[in-house]
Amino acid sequence: MHFEFIPSASEFSDSESAIQQIIGGYISSLQKIGGMHIRSEQIETTSVLFYFAVTGGVENLILDLRKKRHLSVINDPVFIIAHPANNSLPASMEILAKLQQDDIKGRIFYLSSPDDNKTLAAIEQAVNDHEIYRYLHGLRLGAIGDPSDWLVASSPDHDTVRRKWGPQVISVPMAEVLAEMKNLLPEELSDYAIDLSKKAVKVVEPSPKEIDDAVRVYAALKRIIGKYKLDSITVRCFDIVLKAKTTGCFALSALTDEGIIAGCEGDVMSVIGMIWTKALLGVIPWMANPSRLDESENTLWLAHCTVPRKLTPDYNLRSHFESGMGVGIQGKLPIGPVTLLRIGGKQMDKIWLSEGMILQNGNEDNLCRTQVEIKLDLGGKVSDLLKFPLGNHMVLLIGRHMDRLLEWFENMI
Repeated sequence: MHFEFIPSASEFSDSESAIQQIIGGYISSLQKIGGMHIRSEQIETTSVLFYFAVTGGVENLILDLRKKRHLSVINDPVFIIAHPANNSLPASMEILAKLQQDDIKGRIFYLSSPDDNKTLAAIEQAVNDHEIYRYLHGLRLGAIGDPSDWLVASSPDHDTVRRKWGPQVISVPMAEVLAEMKNLLPEELSDYAIDLSKKAVKVVEPSPKEIDDAVRVYAALKRIIGKYKLDSITVRCFDIVLKAKTTGCFALSALTDEGIIAGCEGDVMSVIGMIWTKALLGVIPWMANPSRLDESENTLWLAHCTVPRKLTPDYNLRSHFESGMGVGIQGKLPIGPVTLLRIGGKQMDKIWLSEGMILQNGNEDNLCRTQVEIKLDLGGKVSDLLKFPLGNHMVLLIGRHMDRLLEWFENMI
């Protein structure tokens, strides 16, 4: 881990010797966790940067430094380090208050002593959070076809996605995928089809040809990903059902298992949530529909016809629920703790988060194929989904991650 920090002191204490006398112990502690002491002339550094308020009276100095940095490094949150002496803390509070008045993200890290391991750990985590933020800003998200017509609240404009979350959205016509499907050679498909069938507990509806056709979608999307140098995709998958008489359910499952986050129905909101959580936590996400809920029990059912196979080693091959065509994946998720989330809002600046337990897997004919019932026990309630929903789909993560996700979101978005 590597970051940089600029100590700023008033004109009465701005010599190197005076700064060293006041915060020398803190400088040593920061250096031990990867910090590098730089001068204000190096403000345009591309490393994660902290402003160290050595004394009071540095409010305008640090604000001016931030303005200068903003000319070359856009949208960085402002990280300020304070300590208990020389009016460092009140100066830091005044700076952050001004930044927040101007809708600029910032945070104070109060080092109570050079041995304040809790705050030093928080600084390390902030550096990691910032690296995730920058990682997101380097991604290329392929929007294969337009968002599905019913996603009226889940289709932010591409500029908003870029500005708020970072990925550049690359529009790709669905016709290119359909054309690639026709150009594939049999040898590009056979191994995947055999693997998909052999590892299934049961093949219920799909014929061997339908399995081959589903694999054909995967291979075509891989070509598109390579052609456009995409890191992730979201697909208007019902066009594949209508125009190619097959499904993208296996393709999206397989790509996500490979680390190429792939979302359904052109839902950009959900795929951003999937990309973010995978990058931050290293956990494979599942995107699904809230299909049923019980307010009194605080439970809900999630269901979808695709799921990453790494999440569900026991799975059946079924048809796609709505169309009865192609291949859907009916998996069993492990009973245990989960986190649910949904990003939303016109500016993609709202989030719904909750933790709970998977109670059971389902096998009903009138829902999408992979089905789980979840009882929420911390954070958002199912009644929120009836009063203030942020959209259709949700992202499920195995394990309890709400605090970590909320902290990152509040600091970085």
